[in-house]
Amino acid sequence: MKMLKTILKQFVHKPVTTTFPAEPAKRFDITRGHVVFDPSKCTSCMICMKRCPSQAVTVDRAAKLWTIDLFRCVICGQCAELCKFGALSVDPAYSSSARPDERGVETYEITYVKPEKPKKDPETEDEVLKRE
Repeated sequence: MKMLKTILKQFVHKPVTTTFPAEPAKRFDITRGHVVFDPSKCTSCMICMKRCPSQAVTVDRAAKLWTIDLFRCVICGQCAELCKFGALSVDPAYSSSARPDERGVETYEITYVKPEKPKKDPETEDEVLKRE
C-alpha cells in the first residue's frame, strides 16, 4: 500500500530531481566550474604541479608546455590560490563535457616573456650620489 502512495505522488507532484540538460544547473557562490589558464602570465615556476593533490597539472620547462588532465582534476582551486603571477583562476561556469575517448587533456604553450629591467643611466646615478 505504501508503494502505491509513492507512485501516485510521483504523478501529481514535480519530480524531486532536475532535468539538467533541459534546465540549467543552479550556480552558487561556491560552485566549482573549471580551471582557466593564461599562458602569457605563466613563468614555469611549477608550484601548481607540485601542489596539485590529484597530479592533474604537469609543467615541462624545457618544452614550455603546461598540461592539465581534466579527468584527474578535482577543481580544488589550490593551483589558482598558489599561483603568484595570476596565470591560473577557477571559473564558476562548468566546462563542456568530454568523452573518455577524447582523453580530456588540455595542453598550452607557455608564451611568457620576461620583462626587461630598465637600464641605469650612469650620468644620473653620479648626480644623485653627489647630492647626497
